[in-house]
Amino acid sequence: MKKFVVALALSLSSFGVFAQEDFRGKVIEAGSGNALQGASVWVQEASKGGVTDESGEFLIRNLSPGDYSVRISFVGYGTIRRDISIPMTEEFVIELAFTDLMTEEFIVSATRASDLTPTTFQTLDKEEIAKRNLGQDIPILLNFTPSVVSHSDAGAGIGYTGLRIRGTDQTRINVTVNGIPLNDAESHGVFWVNMPDFASSVDNLQIQRGVGTSTNGAATFGASLNFQTDTRQDEPYAQIDNSVGSFNSRRHSVKAGSGLLNDRFTVDARLSRIYSDGYVDRAFSDLRSWFVSAGFHSENHVLKFNAFSGREQTYQSWYGLSEAQLETDRTANFYTYDNETDNYGQDHYQLIYAGKIGSNWKTNFALHYTDGAGYFEQFREDDAFSDYGLPDAIVGEEVISSTDIIRRRWLDNDFYGFVGSVNYISDDGKWDVILGGGANRYDGDHFGEIIWARVAGDTDIRDRYYDNNAVKDDRNIYAKANLQVSSGLYLFGDLQFRGIDYTFFGVNDDQRVVDGQQSYSFFNPKVGITFEQGNRTWYASYAVANREPTRGDFIDNPLDEVPRPEKLNNVEAGVRVKGNRFQYNANFYLMDYRDQLILTGQINDVGAYIRENVEESYRVGIELDGAYKVSDKWTLGGNIAFSQNRIPEFTEYIDDYSTEIFQQESIQHTDTDIAFSPSLVGSAIIEFKPVEQLSFNLLSKYVGQQYLDNTSNEDRALDAFFTTDLQLSYSIKPRFFESIDLNLMVNNIFNELYEPNGYTFSYFIPGDSGRDLITENFYYPQAGTNFLLGLSLKF
Repeated sequence: MKKFVVALALSLSSFGVFAQEDFRGKVIEAGSGNALQGASVWVQEASKGGVTDESGEFLIRNLSPGDYSVRISFVGYGTIRRDISIPMTEEFVIELAFTDLMTEEFIVSATRASDLTPTTFQTLDKEEIAKRNLGQDIPILLNFTPSVVSHSDAGAGIGYTGLRIRGTDQTRINVTVNGIPLNDAESHGVFWVNMPDFASSVDNLQIQRGVGTSTNGAATFGASLNFQTDTRQDEPYAQIDNSVGSFNSRRHSVKAGSGLLNDRFTVDARLSRIYSDGYVDRAFSDLRSWFVSAGFHSENHVLKFNAFSGREQTYQSWYGLSEAQLETDRTANFYTYDNETDNYGQDHYQLIYAGKIGSNWKTNFALHYTDGAGYFEQFREDDAFSDYGLPDAIVGEEVISSTDIIRRRWLDNDFYGFVGSVNYISDDGKWDVILGGGANRYDGDHFGEIIWARVAGDTDIRDRYYDNNAVKDDRNIYAKANLQVSSGLYLFGDLQFRGIDYTFFGVNDDQRVVDGQQSYSFFNPKVGITFEQGNRTWYASYAVANREPTRGDFIDNPLDEVPRPEKLNNVEAGVRVKGNRFQYNANFYLMDYRDQLILTGQINDVGAYIRENVEESYRVGIELDGAYKVSDKWTLGGNIAFSQNRIPEFTEYIDDYSTEIFQQESIQHTDTDIAFSPSLVGSAIIEFKPVEQLSFNLLSKYVGQQYLDNTSNEDRALDAFFTTDLQLSYSIKPRFFESIDLNLMVNNIFNELYEPNGYTFSYFIPGDSGRDLITENFYYPQAGTNFLLGLSLKF
């Protein structure tokens, strides 16, 4: 009887298996009949789905006989639902019509390059960004894009991170979100730590290298990053992301959207928490963020309200490691005070409109407001009362001129304004013209508090030992035009006028009164030509960018010696090629600077180092990137950049403590390398997909030698390094889930010891031969072999 029951069970089981049917079909565009690759097909009752391939075809396996409801959707096209019966008795072909609803791409199109724009750029979609998004900051996610070198203070890619593109640092890279400026108006920097897990709310990102096209906000002085946040999702969705990894790193994120309600409204939201102890001792990061978006969509209009926020507490590891420490303990941290932390929060609000006016016009306007406030806390050992504008303390008959102090340095700022554009396309499509611009105001309070002193003297808690304010108005207007002059030949022009008024007043942290006002007017023209021939696009352009000095240049220099603005003349020329199994880009660039601001060692009247203009400097290089699909299982990709980054002539100043009277010695240098500008940067990516659900990626990165200053001194350099990461991704689509994705990232699998960032200073001291030159280098070491493991549940 037992054998009979087992045999019967096996028979019934086998019958059930053989009764399973495959569901095949094809999705095409209505009217043209073109295959739609990437369309989503979802079988509701079976909780199974698939995505169409290059031929528009899909395959969903193992459906039991019966009736099902199928949903077919594709971005930019109307969603269709069909009832089917399995097994199918006829061919299943679905035509999707282009949706009448206004798309959101125009929100960012005014500040972006298109395929016909004669400049160098790369656009990353949501899927490409998500591949490496396990909680690390955006600079780390962009590490394998052309000419990028990323770095992390804590060494694990979470917390204070940064990137350079073509050797230009974050203060020279323009960043916008939905066309709205993100750079800090005074420092020009972007602090990614204030935007934890922002990548999870990004639909696509365009990186323009060089001056690129006109945009809003800070000057594009080497590159720009243009983010578009999540766009309309027609179907409801939910997603839970969790990841854990080395150094107690973890990320927890919940995301959901309503889909299209009443064919008009959408609501999307995300809540995230990221924590990491960091590779460096005590360099923890505790990060929180949220993102909410509500939209109205009609045939000719889109109105969106976005609100997103970030809160961070990060233990400071800004000091880095000395050369001696690097050899003994790569994880050492100079700071030991238990609350040596940075604490900051930012709230962003955006009200965005995009619409069609007739058949030839589109328009886009946005109001924005950012509220930021925070401080970093420091323990200071034996600081002089005079450094805080305080008299000496008298205890009994003893006069005490210094004591241990805990202080907080605050920044409380508001940034608000509007940006907008109008786009005209002629009936014949030959003219594409954009008129745009914006006006923004920054209002920032800088102040410092004493919250504790070992000997208090004449102090009260939260005494402000400095307090100053800055107001900056930034206005710009631009006109862009692309004209088709013949078949495949296009001319491009872009004229931008930018005006700046900057006022600052009060007492600085070194007790100097800093009252001043500066105004600038800049004209930034750009011209270019594009030629399309088959699957090739040739382009060449010339662009000009002007950039005002940063807050530090105004505050640290005497007002009658404020540095001159910087100017960049940029030439870009290259070719973009797209084939069925391959694509590649090759470009040449020349970035010719006038009055570039650099650190020379020169000090101001209170001993702070200041930047000075150098009359000439340049970057010239060749960039190559591409990908080749060897077979259905193997894909090869990569990029490489060769460059020369030079300063023909400048004067270095070195502090001299070898004499009774402090002085600085000047040294003339000729034909030296620009700091942090490697002559070779390259990446290689090998992808292997043995089956559709499983992929292995080997990602390698090489960065050549970088100099810590502008002297080309071999004793002040960062060694070249070569790192390799391994990524494993596995995706399944079980019942009741759209997908379950498992992602394992093993970073630096060969345990390379490397430092992509640092700083240096030199000075003379008394010595046997009269004086000795001492050079001190400091480094930011990155983690050895480490991992992140992520699990994503999509509903």
